[in-house]
Amino acid sequence: MKYFGLILVILTFSFAINAQDMKNINVDAADYYSQIPDYPDQYTSTNIAARMVDGLGFRYYWATRGLRNEDLTFSPNDDARTTSQTLDHIYTLTLIVRNSVTGGSNSKNENSEAWSFEKKRAKTLENISEVSKRLKASSEEDLSNYIAVFEQGERITKYPFWNMINGPIADAIWHIGQVVSFRRSSGNPISPGVSMLNGTYSRK
Repeated sequence: MKYFGLILVILTFSFAINAQDMKNINVDAADYYSQIPDYPDQYTSTNIAARMVDGLGFRYYWATRGLRNEDLTFSPNDDARTTSQTLDHIYTLTLIVRNSVTGGSNSKNENSEAWSFEKKRAKTLENISEVSKRLKASSEEDLSNYIAVFEQGERITKYPFWNMINGPIADAIWHIGQVVSFRRSSGNPISPGVSMLNGTYSRK
């Protein structure tokens, strides 16, 4: 009877830990891509563009979830970026895409290098989420009018949203793959329960 009581306490404690962990995952899932949002009923240019961005958000969420200091400072060689520097670059790419749908200029970007990892991650996910929401609420005419503006002194260069797809969106996905590779090399691989095909997570 004494042992039964001890086992009951251990099981209760274990369930409480698992429940809290799942609660955290579900809270994060609300806005920050722990699983990919449901796909729309129709294929439209704006829905397809938003789905690409959602895929970016899901990959970023899991590529960066649980990174340690030793992961952030890892670099495969002296000539390559560290994981933290790669995350700075990904943030800038998502900001460029966000500015293209909100009318912002890319003359001066925020210096994410001074931010904590947690703030950098949250800001990047906010950018991705904002772009997705804007695209889903946009018409095809809106999409054709989204322009990325780059200012360098008196020189102004403009690009249509087409260039956002093959440029910063594709580039960000590329660099997220680097983060996944780097964290494996630093001994902290991405969770095996993540399914990129289904856009879901299951505990393993």
